[in-house]
Amino acid sequence: MATSKPVAVWVERERFKGDVVDCLTVILKTKGCSWNRCLMCGYKKDTDPNVTLEDLKVQLETGLKKRGKSSILKIFTSGSFFEIEEDFRRYVYKRVEELGFERLTVESRPEFIGDVAEEIKDLDFELEVGIGLETSDDFVREHCIYKGFTFEDFKRSAEILKSVGARVKVYLLLKPPFLSEGEAIRDALKSIRDVSDLADVVSLNPTNVQSGTYVEKLWLKGLYRPPWLWSVVEVLKKSKVEILSDPVGGGSQRGPHNCGKCDRDVVKAIRTFSVTQDVSVFDSIGCGCSRLWEKVVELEDYSRIPLS
Repeated sequence: MATSKPVAVWVERERFKGDVVDCLTVILKTKGCSWNRCLMCGYKKDTDPNVTLEDLKVQLETGLKKRGKSSILKIFTSGSFFEIEEDFRRYVYKRVEELGFERLTVESRPEFIGDVAEEIKDLDFELEVGIGLETSDDFVREHCIYKGFTFEDFKRSAEILKSVGARVKVYLLLKPPFLSEGEAIRDALKSIRDVSDLADVVSLNPTNVQSGTYVEKLWLKGLYRPPWLWSVVEVLKKSKVEILSDPVGGGSQRGPHNCGKCDRDVVKAIRTFSVTQDVSVFDSIGCGCSRLWEKVVELEDYSRIPLS
């Protein structure tokens, strides 16, 4: 892919101040993540060390042409937005203001937040910064994900963001490698409780098996299974915060899945809930495989390997 073309561009529906609006998402091809060690992440395939500032501007403008009536702009960079050149970041802010977007959503690791506090405190639009905390458990984050920062690091960054008027979006990973199905559910629910006073919104990301990752090696050997969609539903139903989930690869063997027969309906219900926050959308879905899932949750704590 040429360095002047974005990886992907699309428009989707997003919750915004109690309403549902169009959101333009642009995935830029950048130089990538300076950490680049997380066990489940395969996004380095969408990067190029030769990307220039002008390339980034052209990519952004290409994406903006598909804006339509979008009120929100999301920019993903296969790494931290705040480790891209400051000139480009300021170019993004300028274009967001000129085009009248009401919110800009970007992503960052905690270590970059303090350095840009002054830069982002007087913007004329709402800035939302997503941080991939993945779990509030430092042991799980370090030994099952290899994320390279602590919960305290995240808390400090969240407090800085709130002090300059930015929204905090927290990404939590459902079922990191080495956790059983039940452990994954319990870890996600505890993490949601732990971030409830720090996060404006939680994004629950069920692990999917990306090419070239350590997780893929485990999966190929039968030592890892992506989470059941029923586990996603379970966490969403029990959460007491604004929470959303978009099960990437939902229904495929590499993505979160159930038995195959009910996957499409369950994924649809999860995505509907993410927009509406109405748990009643789950009342109309059901499948006999939910009984197998219940047994898996019960027994995988002992088997330590996937049971289905």
